[in-house]
Amino acid sequence: MGAAGVGLGRLLLALDATMVSLVDAPRGLDLAVASAALIDADDVRLGLSMGADAADLFFLLGITEQQALHWIDRQTSGPATRAPVAVFVKKPSAALVAHAVAAGIAVVAVEPRARWERLYRLVNHVLDHHRDRADPFSDSDTDLFGLAQSIADRVHGMVSIEDEQSHVLAYSASNDEADELRRLSILGRAGPPEHLEWISRWGIFDALHTSGEVVRVAARPELGLRPRLAIGIHHPPENDRRPPAFAGTIWVQQGSRALADDAEDVLRGAAVLAARIMSRLAARPSTHALRVQQLLGLADSDSLGVADLARELGVVADGNAAVIGFHAAGHHARLPDVVALSASAFRVDAQVTSKGGRIYVLFPHVAKPPSVTSWIRGTIDTLRAELGVQMQAVIAAPVAGLGGAAAARTEVDRVLDTAERHPHVVGQVTSVAEARTTVLLDEIVGLVSADQRLVDPRVRALCARDAVLARTLRVYLDSFGDIAVAAQRLHVHPNTVRYRIRRIEKLLSTSLADPDVRLLFALGLRAVERQ
Repeated sequence: MGAAGVGLGRLLLALDATMVSLVDAPRGLDLAVASAALIDADDVRLGLSMGADAADLFFLLGITEQQALHWIDRQTSGPATRAPVAVFVKKPSAALVAHAVAAGIAVVAVEPRARWERLYRLVNHVLDHHRDRADPFSDSDTDLFGLAQSIADRVHGMVSIEDEQSHVLAYSASNDEADELRRLSILGRAGPPEHLEWISRWGIFDALHTSGEVVRVAARPELGLRPRLAIGIHHPPENDRRPPAFAGTIWVQQGSRALADDAEDVLRGAAVLAARIMSRLAARPSTHALRVQQLLGLADSDSLGVADLARELGVVADGNAAVIGFHAAGHHARLPDVVALSASAFRVDAQVTSKGGRIYVLFPHVAKPPSVTSWIRGTIDTLRAELGVQMQAVIAAPVAGLGGAAAARTEVDRVLDTAERHPHVVGQVTSVAEARTTVLLDEIVGLVSADQRLVDPRVRALCARDAVLARTLRVYLDSFGDIAVAAQRLHVHPNTVRYRIRRIEKLLSTSLADPDVRLLFALGLRAVERQ
């Protein structure tokens, strides 16, 4: 992400007091935050926690006061270290605050009911899509937080934007008129069961899924629910025969002030804008994912070297790395996230990204490649058992440093390309080295089949004239000219194979004793089969 980032004050404004509150910022609120990391008690206890240079902001999960004090000391004790911009903590003690402030670290208190994974996702969303507008990776059309606040200012309500699974993606500033359902939704907690049951019973969710019209939800004082407006967000259909795809919901909670008279018209326009923004966000990788793609040669590196990319990702640039590519049969939108969870559980330094229907995992430093292969097999078996997903995987390891990651990924893709064309030729889990012969032959045959001049016309004529003779020739050549083996594979008598071979030689006016002829015909037969 580089030097570009979000000022700490701007980040806190985006997250809102519903989620976080500033305790103290000894160096002010203008320091840029460009990256965030999670640290838990095991990281501190086992000495696995990252240095402050690996991230600007740290979430301290389930860490005791003594562990937190020790961690802060480690971040600021060395001559080459720098203090992180801020730490996010639930119920920070006075001692922790004093220790952090003395080290120049801002302390942000997190609402105790907030879910860490929700906060982490929201912070990364802000960092990726709410930065300074001069940032070349950002533009005004990809800011859901900005859209939510603009809607709120225009219609005089409190706005939240959710995805199709009712997860809050962005929201406007709240005030003391926010009801319990809004607060819990933002914090990542499920609303009270009686609230959700009432909303579902009245068909509100069904209306949002199937209609582009605004839905009015009346107040329920006995449940603590204030009045709301809602509209479904729908992506345009891929063709005229399919309905629009439901992508999420915009909710507007009314406070004591009446909503604007044209609030419904504003929401109809906002739903169109939200759909466009969500489509762009889905099509564009996060900045972290972009850096991983740059390291793997999947995106232009913007003049950043391997050392720069490794430093931003917080990983080592030397040592033996491993690059794995996964391909799944069919489309599974959540599969990259599932693989990322598995990879991160296996190695804390795992880097995961996806592109073009493939998922790539980079392990920056692997001492024992066989353990990675075991992890791959276990992941594939689990996904097949739990999700019914059939996957193939290719590993390149060991790779000498991250400087070789892009070339290794290219080789992985070559194997996956062959696997897609011939799923039964390449194993479910294979390595670049194991598949080299299969890949090279497949690519050579592909080049031959793409140029008719490279296929002997006698081969085409034989295939068109007599499929039995063409099959016999293919099996005979694949059997290295061994009549007995060819007969066994064809389920015929050896004399039948001898007769057919003599007939083939007569038709083709050549001798199959010539090794050049055998090579030419073997490639030609494969090329014709592919066509």
